[in-house]
Amino acid sequence: MSLALLLEWTIKSVVIFGIILGGFAYLTLFERRVLARMQTRIGPNRAGPWGLLQPVADGIKLIFNEELIPAQADKVLFLLAPVITVVPALIILAVIPLGPEVTLFGRSYYLGLASNVNVGVLYILAVASIAVYGIVIAGWASGNKYALMGGVRSTAQMVSYELALALALVGPIMLAGSMSIDAIIEGQRQLVWYFLVQPLGFVIFLIAMVAEINRSPFDMPEAEQELVAGYHAEYSGMKFALFFMAEYGKMIAVSFIAATIFLGGYLGPFLDRWPLLGPIYLFIKVVALLFLIVWLRATFPRFRYDQLMAFGWKVMLPLGLLNVVITGVFIVLVGG
Repeated sequence: MSLALLLEWTIKSVVIFGIILGGFAYLTLFERRVLARMQTRIGPNRAGPWGLLQPVADGIKLIFNEELIPAQADKVLFLLAPVITVVPALIILAVIPLGPEVTLFGRSYYLGLASNVNVGVLYILAVASIAVYGIVIAGWASGNKYALMGGVRSTAQMVSYELALALALVGPIMLAGSMSIDAIIEGQRQLVWYFLVQPLGFVIFLIAMVAEINRSPFDMPEAEQELVAGYHAEYSGMKFALFFMAEYGKMIAVSFIAATIFLGGYLGPFLDRWPLLGPIYLFIKVVALLFLIVWLRATFPRFRYDQLMAFGWKVMLPLGLLNVVITGVFIVLVGG
């Protein structure tokens, strides 16, 4: 491996991690300010100009919080669980292209970490499924019955909605004829953005992705009124912060995935003339999806757990299968 290639990969990795880590910090501020505006409140505005240093203040507070480990906890697994939860959020964006190839100083650069992975969608589904282990281990290792209940709920919920999530991705794969993320983006360049020809799949994906990241109204694994914060009830300090980093990191990751597979990714006007517009277009789409996730939290009440599971198996799964059938018929008719 050449030194130039190693340096390029290092820079790309730092940029991807920076997007997740910086995004985690300021997504918390974004959410609090949006919720405050929707609820006719002010929101954080004291730490720094316009409250921009609030995430820094929150981080300092968490660093200096006392970290406790329950006497009945399995200490090794208790410490390992937050790491297992946060790692998938950091590596899932490896196959997402941030823009088209650009030429600088006579050399072409791919704006992404991994170049044209043939099974990019499969990689996304595989990595996304790992996060459930961290939550389950956290609930069991805490030695707390409420935490254990939160971990069990999360397992059932994520397994149930992963099926609908995967089926929602089958439609774009069929239209593009490939599991490569680059091929899916290219298919949207040649046809239209897939949310226009896959409206049902897009809606299924949006609902399933909110359930996968345990966000309201699907936040049953950490329901305060029932489980006193659920699987992370016994965590404090930076270990507690890692769980929230994973949650907000997954919010960013699924928004990138939805924007790439259904909203054209980095595609937009004047891209052929100015390729560096690609990351800007992608960023705008991701922010719009993050706003939608926050809006859902401000709007809908939490499901009962039996309603949540029934909705996943009796509504989402059949609709996902129906979308695959409709997509197959569409391809046969148009292709014929």
